[in-house]
This record gives sequence, C-alpha cells and structure tokens, in this order.
Amino acid sequence: MNLGVAVVTLALLAAVILLISHPLRVARRGSTLQSAELAELEAARESKYREIRDAELDFATGKLSDADYAAVDGALRTEAIEILQRLDELGESEASDSP
Repeated sequence: MNLGVAVVTLALLAAVILLISHPLRVARRGSTLQSAELAELEAARESKYREIRDAELDFATGKLSDADYAAVDGALRTEAIEILQRLDELGESEASDSP
C-alpha cells in the first residue's frame, strides 16, 4: 500500500513540474528560433551587401552597361531593404518580449 501511494505521489509531482515548467520551456525554444532567424538574416544582409559591392565593381570595370547596372543595382538594393526591414521587425519583437 505504501508503494502505491509513493508511485502516485511521484506521478503527481512529475505532472506538476511539467505543467509549471512548460511556459519556460516554450519561451526558451522561441528565443532559440528567433536567434537562429536573426543569424540567418544577418548573414543574408552581409551577402546582399557583398553582391552590391560586386555589381559596383563590375560597373566600374566596364563589365556592366549603365542600363544593366541600374537594373541589377535596383533589384539588389530592394532585396537589401527587405532584409533590413525584417531585421528591424525581429528586433522590435525581441524588444517587446523583454521585461
């Protein structure tokens, strides 16, 4: 009989611990996902900056015409702005999540 009470008590204790710790486990998982997304966006930003510099160099060395450079540069800068906006949004959501 004492063994049965001990097993039930341990099962209830485990359930309570899992229930109480659930919000903490979910918050940590969300934080990890945001950190991964932040790192991915920062890498994309640096890559886009490198592409813009490469296009500028290609234009300066005569590999791109004025029209081609304008089209490539415009597209790359538009993509860079989208990445920066996503970084800002992620930064704002992290700031609002902080106490």
